[in-house]
Amino acid sequence: MKPYNDYFKGKTIIVTGAASGIGLALVEEVLHAGAKQVVLADFHQENLKKHTSRLQQQYPGNVKGILCDVTQEHHVKALIESAAEWFGGEIDLLINNAGTGLSGYFVQPSQAQEMDKLGFKVQSNEDWENAFALNFYGALYGCRYAIPIMQKQGSGQIVNIISGIAFYPMPYQSMYAATKAALNALTLSLRAEFWDDNIKICSATPGTTATAIWKGAAPENCQTPQQSAQQILAGVAENKRVIYGDDTDAAGSKSCIDVDCQDIPDQYLLNIARQRRLGKIIV
Repeated sequence: MKPYNDYFKGKTIIVTGAASGIGLALVEEVLHAGAKQVVLADFHQENLKKHTSRLQQQYPGNVKGILCDVTQEHHVKALIESAAEWFGGEIDLLINNAGTGLSGYFVQPSQAQEMDKLGFKVQSNEDWENAFALNFYGALYGCRYAIPIMQKQGSGQIVNIISGIAFYPMPYQSMYAATKAALNALTLSLRAEFWDDNIKICSATPGTTATAIWKGAAPENCQTPQQSAQQILAGVAENKRVIYGDDTDAAGSKSCIDVDCQDIPDQYLLNIARQRRLGKIIV
C-alpha cells in the first residue's frame, strides 16, 4: 500500500494528456488507489481508445475516455461538462497534465551548426502562440471551467503539471521555460484565491522522466513515468504548494532564487548552453 492510497479512494478524477507517459501513469496509479471514476482526456485518438479499452477491462464502469484538444477552449469546456455529468455533477480532482517539451532558437544564434543538425529552428511568434495554447491556456481553461463546479460542491483539487524548467530555464528552451513559468505563477495565484472555497490548487513538476518528450534517447538518470506519478500523487495527497517530481527539481528550485547562490545557476546554465552548441542535449 502506498501512503496516499486512501486519499484517492472513491474520488472522481480527470487527467488530461492521459493516453501516454506521465498522464497515463497517473491514471493507472489513482485507479489502483481506489478512485471511483476516472476520465482520460487526450487528443491522440488511437492511444486514447487503446488505453481506455484496456483500463475499462481492468476497472469496469470506472473509466471513460474523452477526445480533447486542450488548445481549444470549447473542447476543454465540453470535457469538464461531460466528465462532471458522468461523475454525477461533481469533480474531486482535475490534473492538467497535457503539454509538451520545446526546444529551438529565440533568434538565429551566431554558432548554430551542430544544433542545426538536431533540427533546431528559430521559433516564430506563431510557434510561441501555439506553445502557450498547449502548455498554458489548456490548463487555464481547465481551471476556468472546473472551479465553479468545485465552488458549488464546496471542495475540490486542481493540479497543474509544470516543469523544473520553470525554476531552471534551460538555454535554447526559452519557449518551454516561459510557458511553464507562467503556468506556475497562475497556479500559485489561484491557490490563494480559492483556498477559502476549500479548493486545493497545486503545481507539480514531473522530474526527469523517460517519456516521449525527449524525442529520442532519454538521459540515463531518468525515472519511470510510474515513479514520477507516485511522487506527484504523494504530494497531491499532502496538498503541497509545489510538488517536486524528483530531488533534482527540488534542489534547483532553491538555488535558482537564493540571493547567495546566483553563481550556481549561472555556471550550470552557461555550461548547458555551451554543450548544446556542440550538439549535446544534456540536462
